Amino acid sequence: MKLRTSISCKDCVRMGEKLCSKPAGKCGVERRRLRRNAFVPSRRLSDYGTQLKEKQKARLIYGIMERQFRNYVNKASKMDGVAGENLLSILESRLDNVVFRLGFGRSRAHSRQMVSHGHFLVNGVKVDVPSFKVRQGDKVEISTKSKKSEMYKLIEADEELAERVVPDWIKSDKGEGSADIIARPETDDMEIGIQTRLIIEYYSRR
Repeated sequence: MKLRTSISCKDCVRMGEKLCSKPAGKCGVERRRLRRNAFVPSRRLSDYGTQLKEKQKARLIYGIMERQFRNYVNKASKMDGVAGENLLSILESRLDNVVFRLGFGRSRAHSRQMVSHGHFLVNGVKVDVPSFKVRQGDKVEISTKSKKSEMYKLIEADEELAERVVPDWIKSDKGEGSADIIARPETDDMEIGIQTRLIIEYYSRR
């Protein structure tokens, strides 16, 4: 069984930065920069172009279609607090992202596939909807049947997945294949460099 990568290096080259889940030095953007006299082409963007690029980057990272992403932005804008921080919290709370953060999936696309195939339980109930939102107090675990599968054996043997850092808002028990959501995702817990202010501005002008 081959583990999938969520974002192709063509997307990384187009955006001018590493967005895929490949190991360091394996991304097309990084390889170009390492070649002698090579460079990643870039061009000056207008304010609108910069906002559009940031929105597209966030969509690529989380693997979300435009309509659903726009709905997330609208929801985040209506919530109390900073809209951009609310948006990231919503994106991070998706079940497929939690599975990825826990190191059960090589990429968000692979994690999304695993959730869709019913490999995970939330509070003891099978959930096969990748966009399912986990909340503080929820318990996420891989099903007993899935723990016996070849897929799970590959996950356990993968050194890169074993070294993935789990954010502070998740209390992980990788040995048991489970985790508890102990807090709401905060901006400081997210290593992805997404400028959510530009995304909110993009949708505000439409």
